[in-house]
Amino acid sequence: MARFLISFDDGAMDHISAEDLPDVAETAHAAVQEAVDAGVFVFAGGLERQRASIVGVDGVVTDGPYPETKEVIGGLVVVEVGSREEALKWAAKIAGGCRTAQEVRELMADPRLDEMLRRAG
Repeated sequence: MARFLISFDDGAMDHISAEDLPDVAETAHAAVQEAVDAGVFVFAGGLERQRASIVGVDGVVTDGPYPETKEVIGGLVVVEVGSREEALKWAAKIAGGCRTAQEVRELMADPRLDEMLRRAG
């Protein structure tokens, strides 16, 4: 099984009117619930708009926003599925629910991290 990040850019849902937002939230949550019910859901969440901080290797913190950044993630879902094709199908369901296009990227496998989580849990 592989994990995939399904995400959309900050501002991608700005075209949705305030009146339509409750319906969009309902359909987006329904798509996530379907992933939960199918046993492929790992994590989901939205990100605070332009509230990023960069922590350097020396520990120095620089707060955003960063106007030179063209795109930042606005929301995300992580699924664990058997193939990229399956991840793309879940992204299509989420895109329909959110009424915005979704980017799909495979997360790199990390056996050491998986072992740490197994031991912790």
